[in-house]
Amino acid sequence: MTSTPSITPSLPNESLKLNWTNVFFFGGFHVAALAAPWFFSWQALGTVFLLHWLFGSIGICLGYHRMLSHRSFYVPKWLEYTIATIGAMALQGGPIFWVGGHRQHHGFTEDVIKDPYSASRGFWWSHMMWIFYSKPEHFEFNNYKSFAPDLAADPYYRFLDRYFLFLQIPLAIALYYIGAAQGLGISFLVYGVAVRSVFLWHSTWLINSACHKWGYRNFGDTDDHSTNLWWAAILTYGEGWHNNHHAYPKAARSGLKWWEIDLTWEAINVLRKLGFAKKVYLPDPWQPQTEK
Repeated sequence: MTSTPSITPSLPNESLKLNWTNVFFFGGFHVAALAAPWFFSWQALGTVFLLHWLFGSIGICLGYHRMLSHRSFYVPKWLEYTIATIGAMALQGGPIFWVGGHRQHHGFTEDVIKDPYSASRGFWWSHMMWIFYSKPEHFEFNNYKSFAPDLAADPYYRFLDRYFLFLQIPLAIALYYIGAAQGLGISFLVYGVAVRSVFLWHSTWLINSACHKWGYRNFGDTDDHSTNLWWAAILTYGEGWHNNHHAYPKAARSGLKWWEIDLTWEAINVLRKLGFAKKVYLPDPWQPQTEK
C-alpha cells in the first residue's frame, strides 16, 4: 500500500461555522450506538449486516451513485424509484442532495471551495467535518439542485429529498416488532437503527477520505489523488476501487482487475441478465473481462 503525495493547500480566507443541528443529530446516533454492548444479540448483529448491504450496496452504491449520479445504466421507472427509496433509507440525505453533491465532487475534484468533501482540506474534513461545517452552497436546496436538474424536475425525488428522514419511523417500528417477537425489541432498535447508521456512514465517508489518501492507482493520469483501497472496497461493496472510478466515472463497474471484487457490479449484472438494466455502460478497459 502506498500513500498519495501530501496535500498542503492554502485554504481560502473564510469563516466556517458549526451546524449544531448536524452535530447533535450525528452525535446522538453515535452515542446511541455506544449502547450496543448492553443490547447485544446475534440476531440484531445479523440485521446490521443485512441492512448495511441493502441500504449501502443497493441503495447508495447501485442506486444513488451509479444509477442516479452517473446514469451508468437505466432501469424501469418503478424500479428506479424503488431503489432510490432504499437509498433514502440509508440516512445519507435525499437523492437530489446526494447526487448534487457527488456531481460537484467529480466536477471540481479536490477543489477546496467547490468540492463539498475536498480531500485537499485534510482527512477529517473529507471524512465528516464537511457535514458539521456545512456550507450553504452544498447544503441548501436551491444551490445543490442545480447540479441534479434531472432529479429536481421529478416530483417523487423532490418528495424523497424533503421527507427522507421520516422513512426511519416505519423502519424503526418494523425492527422493534420483529425483534420483540424474539424478546429482542430494543436490541433490534439499537443495532438496526443506530449501529447500522453509524457503520454505514463511516463506510461511505471512507471513500471521500481514505480513498484520496492511501492505496494504489491503476490510472496515474487522473487529475486528482484518488486511490484504490481494498479494505474500503470490502466495506462499500466495490466503491473502494476509487481511482478506477475517477478514471471512468460513468462505468457501471468499478473493479477492473480480476481480484478487485465489486459486489455492486454483480448486482447490476444480475439486473442486466434479467432484462431490467439497459444501456449498461462499460468502457474499453472492462470489455475483455465482461463481454464474450
